[in-house]
Amino acid sequence: MREGLENSVALVTGSSRGIGASTARELADCGAHVAVNYRQSADAADSVAADVRDRGSEAITVQADVTDPDAVTDMVDTIEAELGTVDVLVNNANLPYEKKPIAELRWAEFEQKLTDELGAAFTVSKAVLPGMVEQEGGRLVYVSSELSRRPQARMSAHGTAKAGLNSFARYVALEYGEYGIAANVVSPALTETDATAEYVDRVREEVSAETPLGRVPQPEDVAKTITAFAADAAQFASGTYTPVNGGLLME
Repeated sequence: MREGLENSVALVTGSSRGIGASTARELADCGAHVAVNYRQSADAADSVAADVRDRGSEAITVQADVTDPDAVTDMVDTIEAELGTVDVLVNNANLPYEKKPIAELRWAEFEQKLTDELGAAFTVSKAVLPGMVEQEGGRLVYVSSELSRRPQARMSAHGTAKAGLNSFARYVALEYGEYGIAANVVSPALTETDATAEYVDRVREEVSAETPLGRVPQPEDVAKTITAFAADAAQFASGTYTPVNGGLLME
């Protein structure tokens, strides 16, 4: 086990697969106990929780739609009762959106992604922040997207929502810094997961050629960066935006 997060409690939203699942495992490798949140994939969440336990940490699975305030309240109550106060929030849950040109996108579709993305971040943050304030410390890591800064056709709803997420994280960092609470954004490029595998296979050669580090990011690459911001080694980093893209888009 690597050092850094021993006996802390981490909530990773949307952690039954992909970046969230890798993050749960990485946090466990550093000693954290993990609440594995899922919306529908109970079996996959159970498998991730088993992986966490195999690493010597405690784990529970918590079903909740993070866009539902009542469900989020129940989720955090369960975590606090079974594991303790949340020390680390990884706001990662993937929320569906329409991939359309603006000319074809209806306001209701655009609005839905904005509402879901920002509503989930707002609701989950508000649920865990009181506990962090009481214990005078905590880490919040918001998983964004390079599309928040590098527009791509048909992705206006997603990119705009993630840009709003970036801004929200800075406000959390500003308003809660006095309590020893840090908030940061980790922004991956297109990452190879079960959900993106088919598309990645089509663009792998092109993306790898354009990326200075020469390959498509894997979930573990993003998870390691998230975990770095969750640990004490990054205790004085707050309000930052960190791309994980192998140098494809440099800040």
